[in-house]
Amino acid sequence: MPRHMPNTFNKLTVAIALASTTLIASQAAASGFQVREQSAKTLANALSNAAAGAEDASFMAYNPAAIGNIDGNQVVGGVAYIDANFDLQDAEAYPTGTSPLLSYDRGGSRQGGETAVVPSFAAKTQLNEQFDLGLAIYAPYGLSTKYDEDWVGRYHAIETELKTIDFQPTLNYRATDRLNLAVGLRAQYVDATLSNAVDFGSAAALKGDPRAIPGRDDVIGTVEGDDWGYGYTLGALFQVTDKTRLGASYRSKIDLTLEGDVGFSGTTAYSSAAVANESDPRITDKGGKADLTTPASLNLGVYHQLTDRLALMANAEWTEWSSFDELVVEFEDGTNSPTTENWEDTWAFSVGANYALTPQWLLRAGLGLDESPVPSAEFRTPRVPDADRQWATLGATWMPTPELGVTAGYMHVFADDGDIDQQATATNENASKGNLSGTYEVSADVFALSVDYRF
Repeated sequence: MPRHMPNTFNKLTVAIALASTTLIASQAAASGFQVREQSAKTLANALSNAAAGAEDASFMAYNPAAIGNIDGNQVVGGVAYIDANFDLQDAEAYPTGTSPLLSYDRGGSRQGGETAVVPSFAAKTQLNEQFDLGLAIYAPYGLSTKYDEDWVGRYHAIETELKTIDFQPTLNYRATDRLNLAVGLRAQYVDATLSNAVDFGSAAALKGDPRAIPGRDDVIGTVEGDDWGYGYTLGALFQVTDKTRLGASYRSKIDLTLEGDVGFSGTTAYSSAAVANESDPRITDKGGKADLTTPASLNLGVYHQLTDRLALMANAEWTEWSSFDELVVEFEDGTNSPTTENWEDTWAFSVGANYALTPQWLLRAGLGLDESPVPSAEFRTPRVPDADRQWATLGATWMPTPELGVTAGYMHVFADDGDIDQQATATNENASKGNLSGTYEVSADVFALSVDYRF
């Protein structure tokens, strides 16, 4: 064991405490449900090096065996800035059982994209010739969409925010000079906020109150909840030859039950008075909960050093989105609010290249494509208006010293247009939400920066 190991652990403890504080105080969000921006190096290569790249300690978020490819001790800190745009074109929304002539449109913006900052941290130390110990703190899933309170689809969604933080202690075993095997525990904290409008004006008018205005005297319902869940990750890294490396990793699903509160607020003098007076039990503050599963995933990759300057890589990732079949908010009074998702398992594929311009500068680029888990317009919702995506990325790593690296990466996401067709009947889950249709235009830009230091 290196003589400086006690001092190493002191440094790691301080760094981990600082990173944890930063993550808890930050938001994790992305265009879609999954967040893959745990490393500026992987982002700059379009995630093509996720399973087999193993360039620094941050790669254990994709493959825990990555830390076996790094001798000694290392800390990595990074941040990604995500600017996502979801714009609903040609939108129509109207009450159940009526025609589009009775529109819910009140002029609010139909753009629901948000910006988000996603920090990450990783550290590893080599215990001895056979074992490495690491810790990664990152956001594997996240979502943030927010619309105006008077937008056309307000009865389906206004705000959706999902924040996750994974704490992943990792142990790697150097089985041979060429094979690393690793296991990691994942402690996941999830916090969610869901809100939408309720057409209280129509409900009150049906009860005979002449003061109520249908489609205008809305009440905003907001559900907030959080939970801890636990899972694991497994990984393998195999150096086939001096120039070729294979990687594989598996991340388990995590089941959570988000428990919290449901609160209501009015948008007009009439609906605000109704909430304050608790005149209707449906708009009275109460407790609530919702089951959520963050899905399992599998990463497979290859990394090949073609020449002294040029490296090529490819990656395939499978995600078990079929575990997200519905989202049901259950209220303590026995009622519930369901949303059928019916998502499907997906694959994402990417290729990339690195070119060593000089001993200090490494240029990066990549291309990728990602299937959407949303099977059809019937199951696309304003909360997650996802569609098939393609990525184009570029970036560079600067190493002023052999121990220090600084990486910047940029990704542009090109997404296919996604139709939405939420149909309402008197008996289905959209009965109180009404009909909503249109076409989503989706795009995103992601900027990432990381610093790694080996000691």
